[in-house]
Parts: sequence; C-alpha cells; structure tokens
Amino acid sequence: MGSMSLIHWLILAAVVLLVFGGRGKISDIMGDVAKGIKSFKKGMSDDDAAPAQTVKTIDSQPGVTVSSTEQSKVG
Repeated sequence: MGSMSLIHWLILAAVVLLVFGGRGKISDIMGDVAKGIKSFKKGMSDDDAAPAQTVKTIDSQPGVTVSSTEQSKVG
C-alpha cells in the first residue's frame, strides 16, 4: 500500500504526458511564467515611479436632487 508499483508509475507517466504533452511544453509554460513575473515587477516599479494623483470627490447634500441639465452645466 505504501509504495507504488510499476503499473502505478506507468499510469502516472501517461497522465503527465497527456496533461503536459511533450516536446518542450513544460519549458514553454515556465517561460510564460517568467514573462509574467517580469511584467509584474515592471508594473510594480512603474507604479512606484509615477506621481500620486489626487482623487476628486463630489460633495452632495442628502435629499437634494440635481436634474440632468444642471449636471451638464456643472460638469
């Protein structure tokens, strides 16, 4: 029960070949992962270098409605 027999290893190898194919698919997957990590790091460094933008908020009073023509004049 604790160890795997030859049949188990053959079945496992067949499943791995079916999932990953053959002919360098694993290396292609690892290359894609590496590209993703590099682009993530680049994006994080770009965010640090960019100046902080201010967020504009709209103050409104509860219960006051503004018509669409008034909104177009304001904004």
